[in-house]
Amino acid sequence: MPPALAALLFLGLFLSQRSSTQKQTLSKPAIWAKPSFMVPKGQPVIIWCQGAHGAVEYQLYFEGGFSALERPKSLRMTNKVKFPIPAMTSNTAGIYRCFYRSGELWSEPSDPLDLVVTGMYDTPTLSVQPRPEVASGENVTFYCHLAAATNTFFLLKEGTPRRPQSRYGNIWAEFPVGPVSAAHRGTYRCFGSYNNHAWSFPSEPVELLVRGDVGDTSAARTEHTSSPDPWDSYPLTTETPFEKDLALWDHTAQNLLRIGLAFLVLVAVVWLLAEDWLHRKKPQKRANRVSSRECRRRFRTQRPLEKQPRDVVAAGKADSLS
Repeated sequence: MPPALAALLFLGLFLSQRSSTQKQTLSKPAIWAKPSFMVPKGQPVIIWCQGAHGAVEYQLYFEGGFSALERPKSLRMTNKVKFPIPAMTSNTAGIYRCFYRSGELWSEPSDPLDLVVTGMYDTPTLSVQPRPEVASGENVTFYCHLAAATNTFFLLKEGTPRRPQSRYGNIWAEFPVGPVSAAHRGTYRCFGSYNNHAWSFPSEPVELLVRGDVGDTSAARTEHTSSPDPWDSYPLTTETPFEKDLALWDHTAQNLLRIGLAFLVLVAVVWLLAEDWLHRKKPQKRANRVSSRECRRRFRTQRPLEKQPRDVVAAGKADSLS
């Protein structure tokens, strides 16, 4: 195989293998905020990004755009970096993701981190009906009220990693919970908001006490017979244009790779066909040259033979005249 063709095919295989290796080797990093994903206005927060050991670079993206870059101080001793935010504002609240790089390969993006700033609006009030102390199996409803008009209310239970519930409302919203169990015991607060990442001050705490069912300490979700209990993690983030752009970029890269490989195969086929045509043409040219030389040789041989009889006739005429 010609060296140039072999080099092209090798390049195509290398690009394909590299793309496959990148997807199999570098998993997405973990991202979280300390002390919490909810930060009072003006307070500091640290965003942590954890990748694989040996990662040489971490990048933080905010709302789909590049935000910051950090390099670990020791590649062998740590596999995470921090991105500090000195003072939380509405401009720093939103969706964060991070990536890391190992060698020339980049990881997949992390899951989204929703960073919320609190203290942007007035303080709502929270109450629970029929009463804050109920028996296991009963249903309760939390009511959150905010004098200033808003469009979304959030209810969360302190000390749990779960996302808060959300309800749409103008000045109040209700949050039905139940049938309750030991998993629902705890302290609750609510917030009002005009968007998912800028919340009001927290309400005063309301403690829910559940009698009976002492042995049930699991956090398993319970359901009402008529409707499901909405006490689920509320995903603040839905699919964003950034996620769509990443998916589009991934498909585009794969399509470009396929097109490149198809082009290399086409070049290889054309090369082989041209090489075969040239190999067939060479013997034909050689045969034509041999045939041409043979014709010229015969022509030269016939000319003296044709000239000799003419000379003999001319000599005979001369003798007869004499």
